[in-house]
Amino acid sequence: MIRRYTRPQMGRIWEPENLFAKWLEVETVACEAMAEEGLIPKESLETIQKKACFSVDRILEIEEETKHDVIAFLTNVAEYVGPDSRFIHMGLTSSDILDTSFAMLLKEAMILIIEGAKGLMEAIKDRAFEHKYTVMIGRSHGIHAEPITFGFKLAVWYGEMKRNLRRLEAAREVISYGKLSGAVGTFANVPPSIEAYVCRKLGLKPAEISTQILQRDRHAEYFTALAILAGTMEKIAIEIRHLQRTEVLEAEEAFEKGQKGSSAMPHKKNPVGSENIAGLARLVRSNAIAAMENMALWHERDISHSSVERVIGPDSTILVDFMLHRLTGIIKGLVVYHGRMTENLNKLKGLIFSQQLLLRLSQLGMTRQAAYDIVQRNAFKVWETGKDFKSHLLEDQELMGYLSEKDLDEIFGIDYHLKYVDEIFNRVFA
Repeated sequence: MIRRYTRPQMGRIWEPENLFAKWLEVETVACEAMAEEGLIPKESLETIQKKACFSVDRILEIEEETKHDVIAFLTNVAEYVGPDSRFIHMGLTSSDILDTSFAMLLKEAMILIIEGAKGLMEAIKDRAFEHKYTVMIGRSHGIHAEPITFGFKLAVWYGEMKRNLRRLEAAREVISYGKLSGAVGTFANVPPSIEAYVCRKLGLKPAEISTQILQRDRHAEYFTALAILAGTMEKIAIEIRHLQRTEVLEAEEAFEKGQKGSSAMPHKKNPVGSENIAGLARLVRSNAIAAMENMALWHERDISHSSVERVIGPDSTILVDFMLHRLTGIIKGLVVYHGRMTENLNKLKGLIFSQQLLLRLSQLGMTRQAAYDIVQRNAFKVWETGKDFKSHLLEDQELMGYLSEKDLDEIFGIDYHLKYVDEIFNRVFA
């Protein structure tokens, strides 16, 4: 089902046609660099540039016999180029092509992911300012705590996404390295200048040192950045799922015309988009673990990482791209029930102001423990009787020896909790 919703831009990156095109680009630019240094005839380069081509079907056909994808690719290219194909792949090893092209693909994918992350941030920012002063209850341990605003909640998400953006940009940089250093990385059969030329031409940097492969800490960082981003999206999705619960119902995913919630219960409107995101985050996270497992390879290279990356490369980037655009749509269309937020805010009949009362009594000279005991015993009466908190406080003679009714009115003011909202927003969105 995910493939059905994959954006064409991201899906095309991982199609065989684009993969082999990247291989051919690396090989052709390597020939160009070698011709510049007089290692191959310029006439041969011209032939290669003119005739080099491939057929996906033919490569797969040859691979059935060779059991080696790069050899199958080179064999097919040679069928187009002719005798001058002997200069293609000269002094190189398969990983020179595979790792350099993989870096190009991951970089290309990350550009789209960064674009998607910025789109999500913009959607969150718009809704945050829209609901900057939409008051709701804040919760800790799932229990009503003190007032916040819905905009504040969104601003927290935006702040986390800013950190994700920095991680994504760092991952794009760390993955943008290629290598053409030969079978064990010593440049024995191809000089470092060829690597430098090819990487520069392809928009990469040459690795300062490599074995037969680029070291996989780079890839581990890349996929971990995706996993952390997925974790943030899961966190947001879980909060939306909580807010949509019938008992809470402070916000919910938009329900489109013709949409159905349940095959059995026509009344249902389920947070399916957020649930999708929460589930897919598990896959992206597990792929990051696989990328870390790829770091430890035998000696100068084994092939155990290769099969893993053929899965996690397309899967993680496609999934994250899908999640970003799904969550952006959810945020943009999120239905916010201000009235329900107010209703839930008042559900505890004033208990949410208990800390303000505690602080005021302490400021008036009462010990913190004595103040805590007075506030708590009146708070518990609310749970027992269902009467509002202020009524019990007015009946407490010990308490009212310190406070007037006017003091209580001030203590029970919402504005007390909103006085730094502007400053917080300036810190987050500046």
